[in-house]
Parts: sequence; C-alpha cells; structure tokens
Amino acid sequence: MAKAFLIDTTKCIGCRACQIACKRWNELPAEKTTFTGSYQTMEDTTADTFTLIKFKEVSNGSPLQWLFRKKQCMQCSDPACIKVCPTQAIIKHKDGFKIRDAEKCVGCGMCVSACPFGVPKKDEKAMKVRDCVFCGNRVVNNLTPSCAKTCPPGALSFGEREEIIASARERVASLKKKFPKAYLYGETELGGLGVMTIITESPAVYDLPENPKVAEHFQALDDFYRLVGIKNETRDAIVKLVARWSDEHGVKRNPTA
Repeated sequence: MAKAFLIDTTKCIGCRACQIACKRWNELPAEKTTFTGSYQTMEDTTADTFTLIKFKEVSNGSPLQWLFRKKQCMQCSDPACIKVCPTQAIIKHKDGFKIRDAEKCVGCGMCVSACPFGVPKKDEKAMKVRDCVFCGNRVVNNLTPSCAKTCPPGALSFGEREEIIASARERVASLKKKFPKAYLYGETELGGLGVMTIITESPAVYDLPENPKVAEHFQALDDFYRLVGIKNETRDAIVKLVARWSDEHGVKRNPTA
C-alpha cells in the first residue's frame, strides 16, 4: 500500500526544524543566505536544500496573517520526472515514493523542467539533479521521514495513504467552522499526490498551482519513449547526445569521478 505525507499548515509554526532535520539526515551542507525582507530562509529549494518553509504574509481586509507551507517533492502518483528521464535515473518504489540514482543521472535537467511544482534543482558543479526522496532509506526500514519525526507541533504526519486521507478529511471538516476555504490539496490533484497539504486559502496564496498539469510537450516525450518501447539503446542514444553537447560546451559532467 502506498505511503503518504500530510502537511497541516494550520499547525505549522514556521520553526523550520524540518529543514534542519532534512539537512542532517541527508548530510547536506549549509548555504549562505541573504536577508530579503522576509523571515523565509531562502527564495526556493536548491540542490542542497530539499525542503523549505515558505512564509506568506496575507491581509485581506483583516489583520496580517503569516501562512506557512512546507515545500518539497510532492511525490506524484504518475511522476513527470520519471517519464522524461532519458537515463532511468529515477524510479518509483512500491511504497509510492521515488528513488534517484546519482550514478545514472547526467544532469540533463529534463526532470527540472517537467515538474509542475518546480521542485527538483540542478547542482551545476556536480551536474546532478537532487530533491526530496521521501527519506526512502528510512521508510524501507519502518522509520518515519526525518522531518516528520522532528516537527515540534505535529504539523507533519506520515503513514498509509488511505489512513492519512481519512484523518485529513476529518481535520478539514473541523477547520471549516473557522476557515471556510479549508481544503485538502493533493488528494485528487494530478491523480493523487503522495504529499498532501491542508490549506485555509486558495492554492495560489500558498504558491501552489490551482490545477497542476504536466506540459503537453513533456507528455509527448513520454509518448515517444513508449512508442519506441523505452528501449535501453534508445535512452543510451539520448544520453550520448547529452554527453556530446556537454563536451562541446566544455561542461564537466562528473567532476568528482
């Protein structure tokens, strides 16, 4: 049965303990940041920051509100990143989360462009793409993802998707008395996401697409792969083209090798 992750924005206090837990578990380096007038750590996720608490200041004729949302990979049920990857560097685990193989990744950036949520980021020096992989190495050992394990106010929940949805629906129903727009984002979007978010305003307020879609040209690329049977030799040819382009433009594809 697929696993799922619930983010309850009404419980989030913006402490960012999840960001620290993610960096510690994944051994990600700290990054230099610049104050831009917001308490948000940085503008967006990066190849070294897999999750980020987004700070939104909202005032619709009422006192100023701070709305927090945890941005990370949404774990699509039918991931566009997997569809377009020419090297099969991304696969889906039976529990519903994706796994990245750094050795196979050539840094072509196809997954970066295809993601409807703008999550994956490319490390230009290592020529690798990285993002949240659901703490797969913890989940397969019956451990909770590090961010959910750490969250002080209990805004993050993890478990079987059906159970997560059931509890989330109850939570949304209770919130509607105070927040009429309360909604469970991700239950049905893109066929159902592995990471769902309880929000109290429209998705756009949280920088979420109202109706997320995979761009038609990326769907066409997936259709092409299927048309040719997604044969390894075809993918290898695409990889060689990417490698040749990198060589011609002086890009070192794997500087750590």
